[in-house]
Amino acid sequence: MKDYYKILGVSQSATPDEIKQAYYKLAHQHHPDKGGDESKFKEINEAYQILSDKSKKAQYDQFGSVYEGQPGGQPGFDFNWAWGNNAQGFGVDFDVEDLGDIFGEFLGFGGRKAKKDLRRGRDIEIDLEMPLEETLKGISKRISLSKLVSCSRCKGTGAEPGSQIKECFSCRGTGQVQQIKRTVLGSFTRVATCPECGGEGRRPIKSCNVCKGEGRLTSEEEVDIFIPAGIDTNQTIKIEGKGEAGKRGGKAGNLFTKIHVKKHSIFERKGDDLYIDMPLTISQATLGDEIEIPTLERSSILLNVPAGTETGKVLRVSGKGIPHFSGYGRGNLYVEFAVKTPKKLTKKQKDLLEQLKREGV
Repeated sequence: MKDYYKILGVSQSATPDEIKQAYYKLAHQHHPDKGGDESKFKEINEAYQILSDKSKKAQYDQFGSVYEGQPGGQPGFDFNWAWGNNAQGFGVDFDVEDLGDIFGEFLGFGGRKAKKDLRRGRDIEIDLEMPLEETLKGISKRISLSKLVSCSRCKGTGAEPGSQIKECFSCRGTGQVQQIKRTVLGSFTRVATCPECGGEGRRPIKSCNVCKGEGRLTSEEEVDIFIPAGIDTNQTIKIEGKGEAGKRGGKAGNLFTKIHVKKHSIFERKGDDLYIDMPLTISQATLGDEIEIPTLERSSILLNVPAGTETGKVLRVSGKGIPHFSGYGRGNLYVEFAVKTPKKLTKKQKDLLEQLKREGV
């Protein structure tokens, strides 16, 4: 037999207010919307249904758990059965989800959500790939999107030209209607989206012949996307109002473009800096030299290689990296050298190296 007093953590002499306060505290703690245990939540509600009702409490105090049947074979109210069977036969329209929403509103969490703009168009997310060279300066790219656009015949209103748009009769223009839910806790009034107008509060007398009252239809639209200099992979560009058109004049959604910068065959990007590997001959590394270094602008610059350069040495060329996304300055170009040992030599080259070897070089 269940001990409902123990479940709520109160004594048998607890006052109605003490029982109510204990229930509120435990229901708030174990509510499923807050990550609580649903079975524990049901048990708490079961205990409260008995102990908060004067006649049921008296019956429980006298005979024990009425949920297991009263003495003499007289059946009591089976809360667990009612939970799974919508309290059929008790004149109660019972729904666990509704009860959860009601408790959420009552206790200050979950429950009623903020009113959503049902006419607003859907946001669109796309991916755009671009070469590393195009990050050097701001560019504009034109793309074609298949999406819902505003109907040209009704100008997005959803009404046939010349037809009036009137206030919804069901919700009187509010877009919401009240619904009464009956549960084991009593009747509760809640606000729901009007099923007649879909929450818009008004309806056209005659729907547009082209879009059938939607105010929008699927079509191709070209969109220009400006990509600022210095952009990097996984950065997203937002263009307001370039998503799908809203329903019957509703606000359009937004277009989100996620950028993917291709890997380069020569340069490696790290932040706004560029890195390049440059091979050196033994003579260049030993004696030093002036060599040409390619840049991302597809031109070359001259770089002085100091005598005695070893593999792994890095030289910095300022301002030859990627433009900073802020628009001010550029990153750097880092040149890392690798001294290459020749694998095939002519006889003359071998003789020269032999001479160097005799000289201790």
